[in-house]
Amino acid sequence: MRYTDIAIIGGGLSGSTAAAMLGRAGISTMLIDPHDTYPADFRVEKLSGHVQVERFLRTGIAESVLRRATFAGENWIARFGHLLDKAPSRQFNILYGSLVNAVRDEIPVAVERICAKAVSVETSPERQKVVLSNAETISARLLVLANGLNVGLRHQLGIARTVVSACHSISIGFDVAPAGRNSFDFPALTYFSEQPSDRIPYITLFPIGTRMRANLFVYRGFDDPWLRELRRAPAETLHATLPRLKRITGAFDIPGELKIRPVDLYVNDARGQPGVVLVGDAFSTSCPVAGTGCDKVFTDVERLCNVYIPQWLASDGMAAAKIAAFYADPVKQACDRWSAAKAFDFRSVSIGTSPYWTAQRWARFIAWSVQGMLRPAGRAFHLEPNFLGHSSSSSSSSSSSSRSSSSSSSSLSSSA
Repeated sequence: MRYTDIAIIGGGLSGSTAAAMLGRAGISTMLIDPHDTYPADFRVEKLSGHVQVERFLRTGIAESVLRRATFAGENWIARFGHLLDKAPSRQFNILYGSLVNAVRDEIPVAVERICAKAVSVETSPERQKVVLSNAETISARLLVLANGLNVGLRHQLGIARTVVSACHSISIGFDVAPAGRNSFDFPALTYFSEQPSDRIPYITLFPIGTRMRANLFVYRGFDDPWLRELRRAPAETLHATLPRLKRITGAFDIPGELKIRPVDLYVNDARGQPGVVLVGDAFSTSCPVAGTGCDKVFTDVERLCNVYIPQWLASDGMAAAKIAAFYADPVKQACDRWSAAKAFDFRSVSIGTSPYWTAQRWARFIAWSVQGMLRPAGRAFHLEPNFLGHSSSSSSSSSSSSRSSSSSSSSLSSSA
């Protein structure tokens, strides 16, 4: 039997961030994950927007991690084949495996990292037991489940899952390469769908190193024939669906394979469980279209590691009533509600056909257009127009513009 205060099961973005934070705070911690180096995985590919980056900074490890990302300070906004705005942005582009491994490099050596799988868990109001695939047994005061979409341990604990929206959206990732030229004209691009029947909210293109990466989001069933055509002939299918996209991008090819991931929205109810707390996707999922997954991960982990775990360790026991304070945290709840609302609002404004949602789409199109026309004048007077919020001085407006850009162009949100 090996002993620790905190055993974190799952070494994705949420688990590795928690391990780094707790290790830096001098709290006895073990990180349990079957991968010594996190493998390539199609999940988060971008951190963007002032708010999301600020949430990451509150973990204390963001500055070192973000140095490994490709920064894009401007994002072009387009629809109907027309460039609407060249908006200031705060985009840090990095593949998920690289992001997690960069976070793991921030974990202090005092944190024990165990390369194994947790095969069974037992919880109680006092100590928790974890049996590993290598036959070792861990005893911890608290278990942090950060194992994402894996359901086995949650089933063992009898944690109930509520599916809010099955196959709410599908995320598709691939590389794009300009045809007949060396580079694209834009630093980064968000192109919105041309009509609701496309069932596409937007496609976003952004650089990672020397590559241009694309994330395409769709609201379709996983058995939709359109997806089969996209797999068979990706460039041709995309051009046929968004025929005016090439006015902005120019001709391009899609080399390599497509990564396709459907997303169910669900919530796990662990409030009655002693000795264990769920974070990230282990607690609830978010829609990548809305770009709120990293916000949820960083909020969960920051509140848990900075506020609740130090409080819990200061007194005996890990009763369910004690842990329930984390799930009732007003900052966490506000972030969860905002993420859920944004998931459904984005879907409605993208594919809704009622007069209300049609008007919403046109209002956004006009707002982006006017903002783009006035931005040069705003820069001349050290102002940045933001008709999706308000006009402000250049420093605060940069944050506003980043928030607007984040809401419309964040790529895959975290599914850590």
